[in-house]
Amino acid sequence: MDGFERRRELKKRNILDTALNLFLTHGVQKVSIAEIASKAAVSQVTIYNYFESKDNLVHEVIIYYVDQVWKDYEQLFNSSLPFYEKVKQIIFNKKEIAAHIHEDFYRYIMKEYAKEKNYIEKLFNEKVLPRLIELFNQGKKQGYIDPGLSIEVILLYIQMFKEFFQRKDVYQVALPLTEELTTLFFYGMYGKRDGKVMKNCKRL
Repeated sequence: MDGFERRRELKKRNILDTALNLFLTHGVQKVSIAEIASKAAVSQVTIYNYFESKDNLVHEVIIYYVDQVWKDYEQLFNSSLPFYEKVKQIIFNKKEIAAHIHEDFYRYIMKEYAKEKNYIEKLFNEKVLPRLIELFNQGKKQGYIDPGLSIEVILLYIQMFKEFFQRKDVYQVALPLTEELTTLFFYGMYGKRDGKVMKNCKRL
């Protein structure tokens, strides 16, 4: 990449960063190209030269945001944190809690996700899902998860937890209860029992 291309990419990333921050705070509808240009210290013409339209810009911002979220999770998967700590962060990670995303922008993300062969689904199937399967297989081998449980039911279980805590009316109430909810996630309502799985989970 030569100097011109590097400067072009830096300018494009600056626009994406600026637009993302504005969309997260104010939503898409209330943010104009003029406001993005002002905050990014570029001309409106520059934005149109890069993205052609606001709709295309929103599309690119969503991809940019999803890639940022994935990078955070990739670091988590590659970290030396114990299995149960990784699972806890997957469920309660603030960066992906919908309560911290403007409702209007969240609707645009869901609209993008509803499209056939969309980027979000592609990323999940090609990168996220294999890492989740790898993580939960490790959990089984280490005795944190009942080896009789299928990967499908584990993924459904964690998705149920995660989607519930993305609700605005739930997150603030649930946050102080993170440790108890993590214990509930691993033990269920039955509580601690004897056996390898329960013995390992006592590290919580």
